[in-house]
Amino acid sequence: MRVAIAVTLSSALGLAVFEARAGVVEGFRLWAGPDATRVVLDLSSPTTHKVYSLSGPDRIVIDLEHTAVDLPDGLPAGSGSVAGVRTGAQSGGDLRVVLDLNAAVKPKSFLLEPNDTYGHRLVVDLLPLGTEPAIKRAMRPVSDSGRAVRIAIDAGHGGDDPGATGPSGVREKDVVLQVARRLADLVHRQAGMAPVLIRDGDYFVSLRGRREAARDAQADLFVSIHADAFRNGRARGATVYMLSEKGATDEAAQWVADRENASDLLGGVSLSDKDQLLAKVLLDLSQSAAISASSTAGTRVIEQLGRVTRMRKTAVQQAPFLVLKSPDMPSILIELAYISNPNEERALNDAGQQQQFAQAINAGLLEYYRANAPSGSYLAANPPPIARPPIRHTIERGETLSEIAERYRISVATLRRSNELRGDTIRIGQILTIPSS
Repeated sequence: MRVAIAVTLSSALGLAVFEARAGVVEGFRLWAGPDATRVVLDLSSPTTHKVYSLSGPDRIVIDLEHTAVDLPDGLPAGSGSVAGVRTGAQSGGDLRVVLDLNAAVKPKSFLLEPNDTYGHRLVVDLLPLGTEPAIKRAMRPVSDSGRAVRIAIDAGHGGDDPGATGPSGVREKDVVLQVARRLADLVHRQAGMAPVLIRDGDYFVSLRGRREAARDAQADLFVSIHADAFRNGRARGATVYMLSEKGATDEAAQWVADRENASDLLGGVSLSDKDQLLAKVLLDLSQSAAISASSTAGTRVIEQLGRVTRMRKTAVQQAPFLVLKSPDMPSILIELAYISNPNEERALNDAGQQQQFAQAINAGLLEYYRANAPSGSYLAANPPPIARPPIRHTIERGETLSEIAERYRISVATLRRSNELRGDTIRIGQILTIPSS
């Protein structure tokens, strides 16, 4: 009876095995981030695989059933925790991929379905051992002048996740990183504020990892920057989102369910020793305050963004974005423009417009904290001045950069920096942003 079953199963699986033999690794990429290294194998079709660790020396082995390799560009060079890559054919038509390591890691693998950019993929994340510390929300030290308000700035997507791609090939992950870096620079220059860049390079960070990094840095506000896309290339405008009530309810239920093993603190208070009812009450209070603050901060950002670009919605929208679900930290997500619109794609890729986006977001944050600075912070004792919108000057025939700078009583260097100019050349019809002094 056992033999008959084996024969039947073998016959039933015959076609699947035949199809699997056509499997090919068509691409091989490494993305090194500060917390993990991501290995991505592009596959012609899904395949059964095994991933395991070996020591002496440290290495990760990936076995793929009935798979060949066809890499016109060859294997990638080592990056992050991967010192080198090698492959070898195994008996039965299987493929073995060996990742030689700099140090021992913990592998985590999964298959991804095709999307608009890539086909089938096998993803292996290499996590350094012992890098999952408990995230504590300790009270921040207060100096004589007050602590800095910390802004977590999250550039969406990254690494193997390019986000949306515009008609001419501009990638969302690239332009939002540029805006995030510019915003971080402006926040850094503001007395009493400090930036925390969640992603400062082209690497992947999980959605939960983004918000956990912000909480680990004890951020006061989380700002996630994105670019929208739609099948209609005429769609345009910016939108600001906060967490929806349903998203908040779902996350609160998860926190209450996990409270027994929770290492996180909620606003400095542990949930692990609270009964279910008290934990829910604490979460509801914390989330209500965070959502209210998110709405106010988002409104101030909309007011300032509307001065430099078209707004698709003039009120803060609600959505259950996972990245916004921190229950004790105000969080907003900004869709700067539609990268699927050719005109807005060009704007997103323009250094001057990127700077204007960053300046507008920064001005909105300053307006928010002028009235809502945390107790004990530098901004509470030294409120930022009321933001004055920048002046937009259209170049006319015969004007020079030095004359314009003198007219508005600013330096030529400031004028160049505000408009990303590398010299003194300007053209008729060009619009310059004149920063408020």
